[in-house]
Amino acid sequence: MPIKIPNNLPAVDILAKENIFVMDENRALSQDIRPLKFIIINLMPTKIETETQLLRLLSNTPLQMEVTFLKMTSYVSKNISEEHMSNFYKTFNDIENDYFDGLIITGAPVENLPFEEVAYWQELTKVMEWSKTHVYSTMCICWGAQAALYYHYGIKKYSLKEKLFGIYPLKIDICHTMLLRGFDEVFNMPQSRHTEVRAKDIESVSELEIIAYSEEAGVSIVRTKDKRNIFIMGHLEYDRMTLAKEYERDVKLGKDIKVPFNYYPNDDVNREPLFVWRAHANLLFSNWVNHHVYQGTPYDLTKLEEISNFKI
Repeated sequence: MPIKIPNNLPAVDILAKENIFVMDENRALSQDIRPLKFIIINLMPTKIETETQLLRLLSNTPLQMEVTFLKMTSYVSKNISEEHMSNFYKTFNDIENDYFDGLIITGAPVENLPFEEVAYWQELTKVMEWSKTHVYSTMCICWGAQAALYYHYGIKKYSLKEKLFGIYPLKIDICHTMLLRGFDEVFNMPQSRHTEVRAKDIESVSELEIIAYSEEAGVSIVRTKDKRNIFIMGHLEYDRMTLAKEYERDVKLGKDIKVPFNYYPNDDVNREPLFVWRAHANLLFSNWVNHHVYQGTPYDLTKLEEISNFKI
């Protein structure tokens, strides 16, 4: 897909080396079509890595797309330069009068805090409320998914006895869903979290349905029955070595951390992990963009004011 992003974003060079077509603004303006407009709330500490991972997956369709990154003003990221955030990220005040086809809310390393104690919780809930009338479809990832389920539906998160960490096989609970079109009956998803949502809580909300689950990882993909809002508890966007970096970081910090489940061959941390989720990651994002966004979003995005994303 011709994906339009700022020319100097670090992801540009990385994606170009992978033969992913990145379009500059001048080229984009010469095409007589309306690009899909996506906004990404990147709450991960590894900003550049997460930007690259998500843009790589969003690039897997023939549709032109315009991507905006959003930051929380109530929290200053410690792992990225102020210059990067200033150059490539907008604030809610910058975009609150705009409309978007899609929204992604990433995970965040704040799982062990009650939602209300997260520094940017009030700001994030303001954006989630705004998204009901200004965004056609949303995809929320890991903590972002738990936060959205809690805010919109009151679904609680529960602490796990130990970190769910590794590559877990999932089964598709609902067949023939377009989001998982082309998926194998069992597929792999990276997980890295200390908390979970529970099936009984999801099933108590008539507007929600579980579409992927496993005994080991529990509820892993949930959506609204109108198919416009996706909640993913794991990290299909992760690169081959993302879990390895997390493991090495925690070991250096002296944390009691196990080797990631089903990740290193024979649990040997000196061997390169197999990349066994990449195809399904690309498929899920392309299915979302095509079937859940492009085929339903109005050409005139101001019409979103007439549509409510969440019927609570």
